[in-house]
Amino acid sequence: MSGRMRTIVTSSVTIAVSIVLWEIAVRLFKVPEFLVPAPTAVLAKMIQKGTFFSGHVYTTFYETALGFLLGVVIGIACAITIVYSRFLENVLFPLIVILQIVPKVAIAPLLLIWFGYGWESKMLIAFLVAFFPIIVNTVSGLRSVEPEMIDLVRGLQATNWQIFRKVRFPNSLPYIFSGLKISITLAVIGAIIGEFVGGNRGLGYLIIVANYELDTPLMFSALFLLSVMGLVLYGIIEVLERVIIPWNVAEEEKVVAIGL
Repeated sequence: MSGRMRTIVTSSVTIAVSIVLWEIAVRLFKVPEFLVPAPTAVLAKMIQKGTFFSGHVYTTFYETALGFLLGVVIGIACAITIVYSRFLENVLFPLIVILQIVPKVAIAPLLLIWFGYGWESKMLIAFLVAFFPIIVNTVSGLRSVEPEMIDLVRGLQATNWQIFRKVRFPNSLPYIFSGLKISITLAVIGAIIGEFVGGNRGLGYLIIVANYELDTPLMFSALFLLSVMGLVLYGIIEVLERVIIPWNVAEEEKVVAIGL
């Protein structure tokens, strides 16, 4: 069994055992449903309201995906600008850090006032939460090329564009994908923050409604669907990484296998 398959099996078994123990504990200690519902109660709620959940899942997925994609485009563009211009680095990077430090919950109401209560404001919050790791990792990747390699390519009369396309960017891809994995999970959090503050649809909105109504099975159902959505999005990034830079993934798995 490969190292990756072993990890998947171990994780799946751990989750399954945890769910069984959760069910047993709730039934054994007669825990009230409004405190902690049993997994079977959560499943029943999801089956009962399947169509109802689908619309909210789509809304959160849409906001998350758009915010993440915007973060990828702007994050990589800013990183390239920072690497190639010391002046713009001194201008942009402090602003980017300040924007990252400011709590997104604090600026979410402003975005709702400026852009309304539709998907646009939630997308922007997801973008603001997600783009920082992309910038930092891309900058690190673009700068990780050894100076001797750059000098060698310049000696072959390569232009700056050729150096970027053939050397810097391919070398930065492992760093970029590391940032993407972090950012996609943060984008989910950003979309939920927006829905908490002023949403009328989405899983975050559903969690708030369930909290007000003390409908704990509904809340757990929304949390479960949110977790699944996050795992799916993370898995998509991993698949893209395996397709685009298979050599790096193979090297990482080799290191993990040696460690095991």
